[in-house]
Amino acid sequence: MDKRRVGIILGFTFLVPVIISIIDFYVKKRPISDAYWDITIYSVLSIIGIELAIGSWVMTKRSIPLIIGLLANVFVLPCAFLLLLAMGISEK
Repeated sequence: MDKRRVGIILGFTFLVPVIISIIDFYVKKRPISDAYWDITIYSVLSIIGIELAIGSWVMTKRSIPLIIGLLANVFVLPCAFLLLLAMGISEK
């Protein structure tokens, strides 16, 4: 495979962590004790998505997938942080 094709594949896979995070957040109903596990999953998926977006940019040198990938995955990371903050506040 050439670098351009690998970059295009990475360009589509950076959306997978965002989609998994959204599905997990809206569909699954779990008790409050598993919220820390969800926060960990959202954070790891967001970091993986950011790395895939940067990898796509390195391989193809296109800026549009980088911008879309970073915006989508960077949106999930603050949501995970706010969920962690809410869990910390609710324990007091």
